[in-house]
Amino acid sequence: MSPRAMTEPAFFILTVLLAGPRHGYGIVTDVTDASEGRVRLKIGSLYGALDRLVGEGLVEPDREEVWQGRLRRYYRLTEPGRHALAAEAERLAANARIAATRLREQRNPIADVTP
Repeated sequence: MSPRAMTEPAFFILTVLLAGPRHGYGIVTDVTDASEGRVRLKIGSLYGALDRLVGEGLVEPDREEVWQGRLRRYYRLTEPGRHALAAEAERLAANARIAATRLREQRNPIADVTP
């Protein structure tokens, strides 16, 4: 994974592709579900994100099929994509642990008692 943080849409696209190849509309609906509605991709932004993820080697085209007269392109997660997702999940978890610890400290500050 690159040293910069992953965008939330990219994080959820990689997350939903863990289950297997998906076509564009399937990715859009699965990302909305997985993010509990926090991330709502439009088709244009989805394909922009997929192009970037393909360019980074994190996702690759799987296959194309015609469905109801329209071409569906499926994408799958690559092994580097799986590693990048794992690294990002760990980074986010570490950040959450730090914030949770500091929030607990703020709720229960140790009194500064001078003798």
